[in-house]
Amino acid sequence: MGKTSNIYLVGPMGAGKTTVGRRLAEARRMEFIDSDQVVEARTGVNIAFIFEKEGEAGFRKRERAAIAELAERDGIVLSTGGGAVMDPDSRALLGERGFVVYLHASVEHQLMRTERTDNRPLLQVGDRRDTLQRLFTLRDPLYREIADLVVHTDGRNARALAREIEDHFVRPVATVPASAS
Repeated sequence: MGKTSNIYLVGPMGAGKTTVGRRLAEARRMEFIDSDQVVEARTGVNIAFIFEKEGEAGFRKRERAAIAELAERDGIVLSTGGGAVMDPDSRALLGERGFVVYLHASVEHQLMRTERTDNRPLLQVGDRRDTLQRLFTLRDPLYREIADLVVHTDGRNARALAREIEDHFVRPVATVPASAS
């Protein structure tokens, strides 16, 4: 199965995936879906609760299932969780099935965007800066591995980011098999 007309947004927490995704979907007249919200809707509890009861591995298993199902759809803008790329199956699906945009945000920008939130389980223990730096070091190569486009988000608004993505997004062209003459 080849690439679809889906746009998948990957990147760290605080990069603006949900905000940019909503704006992009609206501009392109596509459906917007947030994989974290799908997992929460299916379980009836928030991600922090899933982490508390099942750990990160339990959450990633649920996230993998949601991404696998959503990747079968066509014409969506999907905002993924920051750690979705940690799962090799999810990473492969995203890279193979859609146009992947890595919303790159510096650790400073992530700190600023997440300072007033308490619903990010990975930031609940230890020093936030150290945690964000460790996650960035681990995940940045994985985001880049599957990205069709890297967009730097620091100091930029969602409208400008969505416009930049739109300028680079090319819907896949259907291939016509050669006739057997």
